[in-house]
Amino acid sequence: MSLPVELTGFAAAALTSLCWLPQTWRTLRTRDTRAISLWTQALLACGVLLWLAYGIQIQSWPVIAANALTLVLVLAIIAMKLRFG
Repeated sequence: MSLPVELTGFAAAALTSLCWLPQTWRTLRTRDTRAISLWTQALLACGVLLWLAYGIQIQSWPVIAANALTLVLVLAIIAMKLRFG
């Protein structure tokens, strides 16, 4: 794949993955999960896991990187939701 296409993919990956960082940080810092839907986060985690599997199958590093990072952040939110309600 061409360099501009790969760079576009990595830029998209960075933006869509890092958007979860503020929510994860706030949740870890405050331990306030009342406004977070466990079902929504669980469904998101399942979808991200499938995107990660897809990225691995097509060997696309932007897709793999974006979804691996997003999965870690969403799982951290889920863990906090389960622990603190």
